[in-house]
Amino acid sequence: MSEYAPDRAATRRVRKEPDERRDQILATARELFSRRPYATVSNTEIAMAAGVSRGLLNHYFGTRRELYLAAVRQMLSIPRNPAPEFAEDVPVEARVSQSLDAWLTLLERNRETWIAALDLTSSGGDADLEAILEEARDAAVDQMTEVIGLSPSSRAHPRVRSAFRGYSAMAESVSREWLKHGRLTRSQVHLLLREVLLNLLQRVLPELADAERGAPGRFGGARARSNT
Repeated sequence: MSEYAPDRAATRRVRKEPDERRDQILATARELFSRRPYATVSNTEIAMAAGVSRGLLNHYFGTRRELYLAAVRQMLSIPRNPAPEFAEDVPVEARVSQSLDAWLTLLERNRETWIAALDLTSSGGDADLEAILEEARDAAVDQMTEVIGLSPSSRAHPRVRSAFRGYSAMAESVSREWLKHGRLTRSQVHLLLREVLLNLLQRVLPELADAERGAPGRFGGARARSNT
């Protein structure tokens, strides 16, 4: 053996930190679950593909179901909107456009993972998967309402959150139309999401506020900041 050849036994003995091992298992599970139905992927197969023992996999995740849910949760957490927080001197149209550009770029970079996550959660009837999707939508609502500059009280208002959760679900749907089916282009998705969001902010939220027991402006700044 050449003195420069790798010592395979030594390579196998390299120990990884617990978080690194866990991430390795999770990445492998994500890949397998995104390519094949849940019922056809076993913990033994995941452990072998990740290069760890079945016992170590069970130590970190317990059952296959727990690992599956962790994988889906991570898939849905990948696309995050890195647009800056609300700034008074930046028009809302510019903030919305910048925010959407950043989000669509992240989706393109994580295309397969995003599609797989949406497919896994689209069938319905699974309370655990639905809860994960709800968490992802709540996180998206928090980011959207912060970027466009709603006040904290407005962000927490049930009707405001419901309206933005509906918008989030629409964004998921049109992103699938673009990335999976090719029925929309990126620019068309951007246009659709931008115009709907601006209409929601500038017209729908104020009307919801006016309808709130006949008291205009009950949503604490949604109307004033939308006309920047």
